[in-house]
Amino acid sequence: MALYFSSLHFPSTVANHHHSPTSHTLKTHLLHNFSSPFELKQVHTHLVKTNTPLSNLPLTRVGFVSALTSSFTYAHQIFAHAGVSQVFVWNSCLKMFAESENPGDAVLLFYKLRQFNVFLPDSFTCSFVLKACTTMLDLFNGRIVHGYVEKLGLKSNLFLQNMVVNLYALCGEMGDARLLFEKMSQRDVVTWNIMITQLIKRGDMVEACELFTRMPERSVRSWTVMISGYVQCGKPKEAVELFVEMEGVGVRANEVTVVAVLAACADLGALDLGRRVHEYSNRSGFRRNIRVSNTLIDMYVKCGCLEDARRVFDEMEERTIFSWSAMIQGLAIHGQAEETLRIFYKMIETGMKPNGVTFIGILHACSHMGLIEDGRKLFSSMTRDYGIIPQIEHYGCIVDLLSRGGLLQEAYEFIMNMPMKPNGIIWGALLGGCRVHKNVDLAEEATRHLHQLDPLNDGYYVVLSNIYAQSERWEDVARVRRLMRNRGVKKTPGWSSITVDEVVHEFVAGDETHPQAQEIFRMWEKLLGKMKLKGYVPNTSVVLLDMEEKEKERFLYRHSEKLALVFGLMNTPPGTPIRILKNLRVCEDCHTAFKLISEIVNREIVVRDRNRFHCFKDASCSCRDYW
Repeated sequence: MALYFSSLHFPSTVANHHHSPTSHTLKTHLLHNFSSPFELKQVHTHLVKTNTPLSNLPLTRVGFVSALTSSFTYAHQIFAHAGVSQVFVWNSCLKMFAESENPGDAVLLFYKLRQFNVFLPDSFTCSFVLKACTTMLDLFNGRIVHGYVEKLGLKSNLFLQNMVVNLYALCGEMGDARLLFEKMSQRDVVTWNIMITQLIKRGDMVEACELFTRMPERSVRSWTVMISGYVQCGKPKEAVELFVEMEGVGVRANEVTVVAVLAACADLGALDLGRRVHEYSNRSGFRRNIRVSNTLIDMYVKCGCLEDARRVFDEMEERTIFSWSAMIQGLAIHGQAEETLRIFYKMIETGMKPNGVTFIGILHACSHMGLIEDGRKLFSSMTRDYGIIPQIEHYGCIVDLLSRGGLLQEAYEFIMNMPMKPNGIIWGALLGGCRVHKNVDLAEEATRHLHQLDPLNDGYYVVLSNIYAQSERWEDVARVRRLMRNRGVKKTPGWSSITVDEVVHEFVAGDETHPQAQEIFRMWEKLLGKMKLKGYVPNTSVVLLDMEEKEKERFLYRHSEKLALVFGLMNTPPGTPIRILKNLRVCEDCHTAFKLISEIVNREIVVRDRNRFHCFKDASCSCRDYW
């Protein structure tokens, strides 16, 4: 017998059997689109009066609008009289709530269903509530649902077990996640991927690698997560090695893999592999993927191939602010200030609004090329024209701009008037300007702040020592060295790397461990003779060690970038550009030497140091000055 509440009165426009076409349309609309318990009761009354089966009602909608109201039991009775499966309908409601903007409603409904003992939860019930808990990172209720999974004998459901492991891991309970993982009677590749992904997110690459090694089978996601993890934790070499291993076992990279390995190539300066991945990406149809294109731009920029970066940029059908910013920053660090400005204003013409990263790039370009007035105007336009509040990085660019231009007092006053406390980078920029323009007083003032902010940074001590040495204040040079010893400050060892045939070769100063070390030293002596004929004189002032002049020269000749350069000349075809990556700044002596060598061997030499790119060709460098 149909359920009927006589106290509910359906409007005459609905209850009348001889209704107009308009009223019929309204009734049909309301039948499928009621949005409250009141409207549901109106529709229900109409169905009773017209002797229409309750199964005509959209029953999931009945549950959805009634679930969290006082009409919950009303909906429960409708389902009972309609003869439908309560489990299916309420599970559908749980799914809708879990995927809504308020997933907590799924948890509330779950407890209501248990309160009224409507039905025994099944695997679908638990999965939808676990999904809601995962979305909200609700560990408390997630544990309760996990308890139901165990109590109801659903442990054999691998999908549910994976959801629980994922919830614990996402909520930071890696111990519980790992315990459950180890106790699982069966696991699939998803289980392993969940654990590895969450370990990597927490920076535990050792544990992630241990699990990856144990995996009985690996998906492309497994490989990609590990490659990305190595990149994120500053181990691009390991990322590249893993990618090569992945290729070796026949796993095809997807777009995410391509982005990760290109980022590793960018960090390593591994151009050959980067080009090969680019070709693979095009063959695989990833050309239109904006993220792939943006990473390609970054990779080519960091490998010193500005023309290739520009080609990728120009071929993009759609560009984001990240595309424009990557190109602007690339041009800036390659010393192409005028082109950087041109691209910036072209971006503005297209209607693309710059962001803070864009301005770091454009201000950086102005700084390195001495465009003081352009830099000042652009800095002022950030807030005035684009509503961007300058961050400390932008202030650092202006300090660098003024310091490079010799406006040291103005730079100092600018620092003192900053709206935030200056950090080590700010004072370091001023110190660098003091070194170039030989201002000892301001150098000492900058160093006083740097010793408080970053007392173990060896670079600042070295710069101050250089400034004293230039002024022939040898007692102060010795005092700085003593201060470094007393404070336990050790000079960061410099290293340089060069990639030949996709193999990365690393060198440190004075390196005699490389298999070709003796050949490298012999070839250097030959180059040195030719350089001296062109007027080369070793700049031993950069060697801040107490030793004889000849020993200083020998020390200079074994700088890591010189060793990497000679190795590259020996192991690449004539005319091939040499690309070197260095962790510190290129010293002034190496800068002078590389200009001469580029002419002697008729090669382009690209060096990416800590600050910028130096493109040596025909006895000149792309940068306006050494600094």
